[in-house]
Amino acid sequence: MALWIQAQQLQGDALHQMQALYGQHFPIEVRHYFAQWIESQPWDAIDLEKQQEEFKAKRLLDSLIQELQRKAEHQMGEDGFLLKIKLSHYASQLKSTYDPCPMELVRCIKHILYTEQRLVQEASNVSTSGGGLMDGTPQKYQQINQVFEELRVMTQDTENDLRKLQHSQEYFIIQYQESLRIQAQLSSLSNLPPAERVQREASLQSRKATLEAWLTREANTLQEYRQDLAEKQQRTLALLRKQQTVIVDDELIQWKRRQQLAGNGGPSEGSLDILQSWCEKLADMIWQNRQQIRRVEHLTQQLPIPGPTEELLKDLNATVTDIISALVTSTFIIEKQPPQVLKTQTKFATTVRLLVGGKLNVHMNPPQVKATIINEQQAKALLKNESTRNDSSGEILNNNCVMEYHQATGTLSAHFRNMSLKRIKRSDRRGAESVTEEKFTVLFESQFSVGGNELVFHVKTLSLPVVVIVHGSQDNNATATVLWDNAFSEPGRVPFAVPDKVSWPQLCEALNMKYKAEVQSDRGLSEENLVFLAQKAFSSSSSSPEEYRSMTMTWSQFNRESLPGRNFTFWQWFDGVIELMKKHLKAHWNDGAILGFLNKQQAQDMLLSKPNGTFLLRFSDSEIGGITIAWVAENPNKAGERMVWNLMPFTTKDFSIRSLADRISDLNHLLFLYPNQPKDEIFSRYCTPPNSKAVGDGYVKPEIKQVVKVDFTSPNPEQSPGNPAFIDHHTASPTVSQQNSFGIYPPISDPMLDAEGEFDLDETMDMARQVEEFLRQPSEPQWTGQQS
Repeated sequence: MALWIQAQQLQGDALHQMQALYGQHFPIEVRHYFAQWIESQPWDAIDLEKQQEEFKAKRLLDSLIQELQRKAEHQMGEDGFLLKIKLSHYASQLKSTYDPCPMELVRCIKHILYTEQRLVQEASNVSTSGGGLMDGTPQKYQQINQVFEELRVMTQDTENDLRKLQHSQEYFIIQYQESLRIQAQLSSLSNLPPAERVQREASLQSRKATLEAWLTREANTLQEYRQDLAEKQQRTLALLRKQQTVIVDDELIQWKRRQQLAGNGGPSEGSLDILQSWCEKLADMIWQNRQQIRRVEHLTQQLPIPGPTEELLKDLNATVTDIISALVTSTFIIEKQPPQVLKTQTKFATTVRLLVGGKLNVHMNPPQVKATIINEQQAKALLKNESTRNDSSGEILNNNCVMEYHQATGTLSAHFRNMSLKRIKRSDRRGAESVTEEKFTVLFESQFSVGGNELVFHVKTLSLPVVVIVHGSQDNNATATVLWDNAFSEPGRVPFAVPDKVSWPQLCEALNMKYKAEVQSDRGLSEENLVFLAQKAFSSSSSSPEEYRSMTMTWSQFNRESLPGRNFTFWQWFDGVIELMKKHLKAHWNDGAILGFLNKQQAQDMLLSKPNGTFLLRFSDSEIGGITIAWVAENPNKAGERMVWNLMPFTTKDFSIRSLADRISDLNHLLFLYPNQPKDEIFSRYCTPPNSKAVGDGYVKPEIKQVVKVDFTSPNPEQSPGNPAFIDHHTASPTVSQQNSFGIYPPISDPMLDAEGEFDLDETMDMARQVEEFLRQPSEPQWTGQQS
């Protein structure tokens, strides 16, 4: 309710803007009487692009209607009678309006709350003594608003001058008509007697001379008025263009950059509402100035006066048309990007938006948006205004959508909810480039007119680069391409140029951003973690962070060339860690229980200085997506000596059978998590409660437990003192055979896929027929005579 209390204190234009948020779609009385309830609801938790969340919106709508009805029922007395009728009416009105589309209620209230918060914040900034700013509001926002105020004053000034010019010109035309009338009278004097003719002629000639002198002076004055007005409009347009550059070329570009980094796990790009409000103000003022210039043109046509004004007006008209065209084409944007790793035959959604659509009344004749997928070369040709002959590089189903105007939020957008890429046409690749390095983009196009067909716009916008895959095994390498592009592409680049090498600190920033987002953790990669990654990436043994700051890493080192002695790349290994963490070990990472980024030697050095039974968790060097337990214990080969043991790495497959916490709990020789924490303090809350010995139906449930089949007291000649050892891990009761897979991303050997991971339809159909024939064969019962 705190927000509503502050909103009621708004004054002037801010108050009018706040009041304009309400109407029949959402009455201000509902906001007033239910402020606390409205502000306490989880509106932001509902994703407007996910249809499956509509039930949440419906639940909020039903709750609001119930609140209205409950308050109406409790109204008493004469004053309460009127409020009771109003609230009952609002309950029925909101139900009929939003019951068919409850998501629109969420959209409406989110817009209201956001705008109120912005207006309150801006008002607070203005009233802060000394011009100080509230935290979180950039000073640039104030500068932009100040320029808008300056533009408003300038536009009003030229409007006043235009009215004066119009009045002066109208009076000039009246006097000019009077001079024509006097000339006509002089021409008719020949019919009068000579005496009267001389007297009348002298009087008329005197009046004519006086009037002509006035007309001459006034014509010069009008010309000066026109010149002054044109120069003022020139200055206004220059400031408008400068303001548009700040908003479109700076703020909107920054928003798009944040949107791109959000694809790598960066913070959300933020709402478009404030950008839309600025763009709408620009559109409004540009259109006002355009209309003023058109009116001056009309006045000059009505009363031509030789001079430089006509040429100046022609330039002004061209300038203002260029400014409005640049604004419209720049504000046709993608609000929600399509997936950047796009799998064929898979449904996806995207949203495009025209930020000035509502202000220009484009929704009066809603335009249609068409989506096509094009390759990198076609995108280059498009930006050079070269003809692409309407070619596309694939076929998208459900690729046409009409833009809808949402009155509650004032947004004009097209929501593509059920698009699917049916097929893709790949270009010839060169050198080592694979299908997962080939970039495409989704092109959105539309056409509409404004101002009664005065201006017709053909607008286009390109999505962020997408990599098209046909099989899940390609996802990892495609993600690498997308991550590199999002992190290191420059604004305004030629599609889709990215540097072939980047500095190690730049890459560290991108990896840390991706890791934190995927694992959903505030605990990112420490400096020690990044040193470990540098050692792996550059095959170095140096532990100095400074040594790596000046080093660069190429794309080939990142995800083309395998690591020394391995059959996987640096990125494949790192992505395997991410997959393991986000699926099974997120909580343990957040607790600090997993050190992870250590090699065998580091683990050995750390553990040998600790008591027996101390253990730590580190990521496997040899296996993608593997984590191993290393612990210190007595050397069974030599009394009095200790050694570090390493379990064979666990993978996602292992943790889907039994969790890490349960496995650590099973192993009694593991006592302390490095450096000295009792393991139960860290892992016990994540353990599975033990099964009871018997259940209602008389059966005993089996348990899976981790067992290490090593006798630490018996000699083992194969182990040498001081060297770390791997111990295979097995499960018992019942016995589960676990085969360790050395690589989540091995070279594709599926007979249904070709060398690049593409499906071969003929071979796939052959396989399907073989399976069908096999299933038709009668099978012998294998369990005959067995009883439970």
